Amino acid sequence: MDCFFVPENTSFSLSETLSCGQVFRWHEINGWWEGIAHGRLIRVRQKENKIEYSGCDEDFLVYYFHLDADLEEILSSVNRDEHINNAIKEHFGLRILRQDPWECLLTYICAQNANIPFIERMLSNMSQLCGDKITTEFGEGFAYPTPYHLSNLCQSDISGCSTGYRSSYICETAYEISKDKKWSEKILKPDYEQARKEIMKYKGIGMKVADCILLFGFQKYEAFPVDRWVDRIMHGFYGIGKPDKPLSCGEYEKIRKFGQEYFGRYAGYAQEYLFAGR
Repeated sequence: MDCFFVPENTSFSLSETLSCGQVFRWHEINGWWEGIAHGRLIRVRQKENKIEYSGCDEDFLVYYFHLDADLEEILSSVNRDEHINNAIKEHFGLRILRQDPWECLLTYICAQNANIPFIERMLSNMSQLCGDKITTEFGEGFAYPTPYHLSNLCQSDISGCSTGYRSSYICETAYEISKDKKWSEKILKPDYEQARKEIMKYKGIGMKVADCILLFGFQKYEAFPVDRWVDRIMHGFYGIGKPDKPLSCGEYEKIRKFGQEYFGRYAGYAQEYLFAGR
């Protein structure tokens, strides 16, 4: 068991960060959070400014939990009104994780039209089917399956993982990514708008899924994902959106662009805090 002491001027809440809906393979057990990230099985808990952890080193801990970022500066840049101010006060310390791009992409293809237990079940089933087994001093788990392993399975095998209509999206996208070792560079290097166009070339990735992947997997912090919750929030607080009707592409883009223009380069952080306060 290793320890890391969060500097006094670095705000961080482990529970807010892991329970806000950005990841789905972390669970709290007797005060400890256990989860799969970047091919690791990690165990971590927080006692005030002390972080106890196993399954990774300190450099990874700082990287994954975005502890090298000035959270106060980020939140100050988006704190433009009483609504976001209240959300920041309530969930202060929430940080956007640096997820593995492929793990994040697979997660959010599964996440469309699914609740949290269903998402967890799909990811767990696929990981147990063809992910590497991880053995640690505190337990065992299964890593996310690689694009190569998924692409070698037929669609019927994936369907047995409860993925339903998402099976073809997963199989075809995994196949395309397995052929291109530099796929993530094509998304990471360009600016947000170009990266969004690139990632939406993959089957099963529409606007909302693309924005989630860009925000959580590629650190494009200006991304502003919109779902029915965000639609309601933005309508209630800012008078934009039509939550009484299905979210159309046009309305999605209107809300997304408003969020980006209003909150600025860290609009994604504003979205997470507003979403956490829903």
